[in-house]
Amino acid sequence: MDVLSDAIGVMRTGRPHSSEIRKHAPWGVRAEPFSGAGFHVVLEGTCWLIPPAGAAIALSVGDVGCLPHGCGHALADSPLTSLTGAPSASLREIAPSADGGEGATTVLLRGAYTLDQTRPHPLFEELPEVIHLPARLGHRTPLHAAVSLLGDEIANPGHGTEAVVSALLDIILLYSLRAWLDEQTDDGSSTGWAATLRDPAITAALRHIHQEPAGQWTVKALGAKVGLSRAAFSRRFTSLVGKPPLGYLTWWRMTLAARLLRDSDKPVQTFAQRTGYTSEFAFVKAFKQEYGLAHGRYRQQSRR
Repeated sequence: MDVLSDAIGVMRTGRPHSSEIRKHAPWGVRAEPFSGAGFHVVLEGTCWLIPPAGAAIALSVGDVGCLPHGCGHALADSPLTSLTGAPSASLREIAPSADGGEGATTVLLRGAYTLDQTRPHPLFEELPEVIHLPARLGHRTPLHAAVSLLGDEIANPGHGTEAVVSALLDIILLYSLRAWLDEQTDDGSSTGWAATLRDPAITAALRHIHQEPAGQWTVKALGAKVGLSRAAFSRRFTSLVGKPPLGYLTWWRMTLAARLLRDSDKPVQTFAQRTGYTSEFAFVKAFKQEYGLAHGRYRQQSRR
């Protein structure tokens, strides 16, 4: 178990989508915000990614523009191209057909993931609206290999394409987020998840919590698992994660419980056991305290 995979896994809903987009200059499209994450990769030509705030970002062949929060944005052949009257769509629905003029061609590969943003993992909350990963020879080879495979699969579909595309989209999202986390500098005073995932002891503690959410953990027991005293572990964990150890444990248990309620029709007792509660009553009480409504009502609302 690892924190990044779990953070994405617990938020994922539905299946990811991908398509190739071909445009001829001058062109410009707006993408409306949506509940999820997405990316654009330039396969041919160049374009500009225009975020809702801040400077436009130039994208060249092989560049990845990742949008972990599904923020609204625009794409254009030039930051000077007028977007007035440009078709609006979500990142999942940008028209793949060619439009614009008769100028230079740009070919984009885009992917979109539906995520439950009502309870994002705190790791996601620290991510910027746009992550720009420029293509550089010999740099991020696994990411660009996955992009190349995805482009080939979309251009030449065959048996099992749906499964292949879904798996490659997951890989690209994970590689993009890993690249951003790896590139954050640490001067020894930073906090947050980029620093957290570089701390071997706290990362190990998080893995224990994620792997055994039903474990009867105490601060002392978690500290002992990673070779720290109770006090030292508690201070270090709270400073990096932003929650005390048992606070994060409760948050993770309730996040898993919500996912199980949304995706399964099993009885509540099953969820209580899987999330470390000794009785159905204790689980129901903890869930209502966390979410502000009964588990049954939550299950109904999450399936609408």
